[in-house]
Amino acid sequence: MLSGKTIVLGVSGGIAAYKAVELLRLFVKAGADVHVVMTRNAQEFVTPLTFQTLSTHPVHTELFNLYQEREIGHISLADRADLFVVAPATANLVGKVASGIADDLLTTTIMATKAPVLFAPAMNVNMWENPLYRQNQDKLQDLGYHFLEPETGPLACGWEGKGKLPDPAAILEETVALFAPKDLSGETILVTAGPTREELDPVRYLSNYSSGKMGYAIARAARSRGARVILVSGPTALAPPCGVEVHGVTSALQMRKAVVALAAESTVIFKAAAVADYRPATVAAEKIKKEGAGSLSLTLEKNPDILAELGRMKGERILVGFAAETADLVKNARKKLQEKNLDLIVANDVTQPGAGFDVDTNIVRLLSREGSEEVLPQLPKDEVAHRLLDRIVRLRRG
Repeated sequence: MLSGKTIVLGVSGGIAAYKAVELLRLFVKAGADVHVVMTRNAQEFVTPLTFQTLSTHPVHTELFNLYQEREIGHISLADRADLFVVAPATANLVGKVASGIADDLLTTTIMATKAPVLFAPAMNVNMWENPLYRQNQDKLQDLGYHFLEPETGPLACGWEGKGKLPDPAAILEETVALFAPKDLSGETILVTAGPTREELDPVRYLSNYSSGKMGYAIARAARSRGARVILVSGPTALAPPCGVEVHGVTSALQMRKAVVALAAESTVIFKAAAVADYRPATVAAEKIKKEGAGSLSLTLEKNPDILAELGRMKGERILVGFAAETADLVKNARKKLQEKNLDLIVANDVTQPGAGFDVDTNIVRLLSREGSEEVLPQLPKDEVAHRLLDRIVRLRRG
């Protein structure tokens, strides 16, 4: 995701500095070349050696250090950065940058860089809400600096509220988004993801193995490329993607209601959810008890075909369906493509290793309305998502 990119990671002096270690690990895993700059106060929480070990580069701590200045220098460090990430960004650090103060290596390098700068604030809730801090952040945002909203929860100081450093995975996600082309600006993309659950009694339901990972990857990728994204999700264990409007549903009927209502706002629809084809005809009011050694028969009735309904109301929208098959992959996918009035269908054989449910990779074929077929190798689902969005861009351009 970040291969070939150089990131300067600035760490200022807050208790959340320890989370910057995990962020560095994620950056390196994503392929980035990371150089760390620490303030003097940050070193009270985490030692430079920790960051040096993970980044494989010397950690920069002093403005006037003959060795560091000769080898890299703060100007050289500022010039080589493709992106500058400050995590955690304290109220003090943000205030100094907003006031044009450059009195240590971190603030000097931020002032010298022409690369985009992303601040991930972390502080006491009262500091976060202080009008002076709000004014400083607003000023920097007006100047083109980027900010991630802190999370809400118990803080190290004993207070509870907004001020927790965003999860390192969320910072990584925002970092990737800043590098992505904004070729989907103006599009509103509706994505469905995850399974549905069809209630049998108060403690049981019918469902499938879908994890939602493919749909969530599409939502993340589309948002990173400038689209407004609406995600309708069945029950999953996944964290909501940053900057995405999420509507949680449980059953197929709930998903249909949400999708049909939101389709009017969309210009592109990815129907990636694994919606149950059937639901119990009756739902028991109490837990169904096991009686004797006899068997239990269930009567099922069909759920509405959401994709077919979207195909009938498609209009000028681009509609993308998914076909998870175990046999006759291309034949079944092409039939679904035609019957549901789709522009594109993403077909995969879920019996293949690396292409089934609840894995981080996929092996897909992209079949178009015009009859073309593109076979993708096994790829991470985030990469598959971007390949799909590349097709949407090409469709828009005709």
